[in-house]
Amino acid sequence: MRVLVTGGTGYLGRAVVRAFAAGGHDPIVFARSATSSGIAATLVDGDVRDRRTIEAAARGCDAICHMAALVSIWRRRSQDFDDVNVGGLANALHAAAALGITRLLYTSSFLALPPVGRDVPLEANDYQRTKVAADRLADRRVHEGSPLIRLYPGVIYGPGTLTEGNLVGRLIEDHLRGRLPGLIGPEHEWSYSFVDDVAAGHVAALERGAPAARYVLGGENATQTHMFSIVEQLTGRRAPRRIPYALATAIGALEEWRVRAFGGLPLVTRGAVEIFRWSWTLDSRATVRELRYATTPLAEGLARTLAERRG
Repeated sequence: MRVLVTGGTGYLGRAVVRAFAAGGHDPIVFARSATSSGIAATLVDGDVRDRRTIEAAARGCDAICHMAALVSIWRRRSQDFDDVNVGGLANALHAAAALGITRLLYTSSFLALPPVGRDVPLEANDYQRTKVAADRLADRRVHEGSPLIRLYPGVIYGPGTLTEGNLVGRLIEDHLRGRLPGLIGPEHEWSYSFVDDVAAGHVAALERGAPAARYVLGGENATQTHMFSIVEQLTGRRAPRRIPYALATAIGALEEWRVRAFGGLPLVTRGAVEIFRWSWTLDSRATVRELRYATTPLAEGLARTLAERRG
């Protein structure tokens, strides 16, 4: 299939583009700076906030894989999250409907789902708030008859660039360089999704996913404590200490004030601290059964991640 991939230059996006190509598909990478990305695919510069540009790029495609998102813990203008994360999905849905494209994937996030112990999602920061809003938009469109297939990866990690989309990679790099002061909520479980597994899950959903279905692309559920104990075994560097929630919240408030006054990005925000207060385990058994989704054990995935760093 000829597939338009919005956000195909991101950390996960690049892996999905490679997986589509390896599976015999023809990916069209759509991003603001696609033509300077160096990706071996058809490259189209454009912004997901521009409906006409997406529609033009999707013309002649058999499918759309909408991955573009603003992934960040903070922006001075909170509306940016709405414009990209909600408006971008609305524009992709419009393009598919206008062109009669009936194969449409949307990469959501585990943060759009409720954490363990809650029946409704959190909206702790603008990223999470707008991913929840986009999921509600998807609900409405599916109810209206859209064949939209939704994918929910866990905490994505693996070899590759240390972007905000590669949170675990950045945490590990900061830890090994002595720049990570500690961990917030290390006793809570997360679902660690190896990047190549998630990319393969996208290929399976493109080829075999049921219209209007939702697929969880999780990995091994483990605490941060366990994850960093594996890193300690592999590197010899002792695991970081725990930062109390009260201290982390105070630091978040100070960081928010600092970036409003002087610019830059905060080290942490109060919203991020709230997210770390919960466990975010995922159950991928239905995806394993329906799409033959396979997961990489955390110890193996971390070994592969660190091997690239040493190489």
